[in-house]
Amino acid sequence: MNTIHTDKAPAAVGPYSQAKVVRGLLFASGQIPLDPATGSIVASGIVEQTEQVCKNIDAVLAAAGSDFSEVIKTTCFLADIADFKAFNEVYAKYFTSKPARSCVAVKDLPLGALVEVEIIAEV
Repeated sequence: MNTIHTDKAPAAVGPYSQAKVVRGLLFASGQIPLDPATGSIVASGIVEQTEQVCKNIDAVLAAAGSDFSEVIKTTCFLADIADFKAFNEVYAKYFTSKPARSCVAVKDLPLGALVEVEIIAEV
């Protein structure tokens, strides 16, 4: 098992790693819209936050030697299900291979984020 860490994605805000690779599969922790340089949530809108989440996922994938085309499954969390359409528009630009997905609305996300996405990918 290998631990993945990159400074191009936000550091963990708790006792966990950015991702683990086991038997050719990457299991990435949920990414929220943190700017890796500042450690702060970016912008206040769902579009900008989803863009940042996808940039963070891209950095974790790259650090593991993978990319969006290798994503098998995503789990998506929205603070407000009314953001579903806008979220999907950004998500579709990155996850063009259409991995399996769950998307749910939750009461709260860490640090007041509007969106969090975790992935499983092949490396």
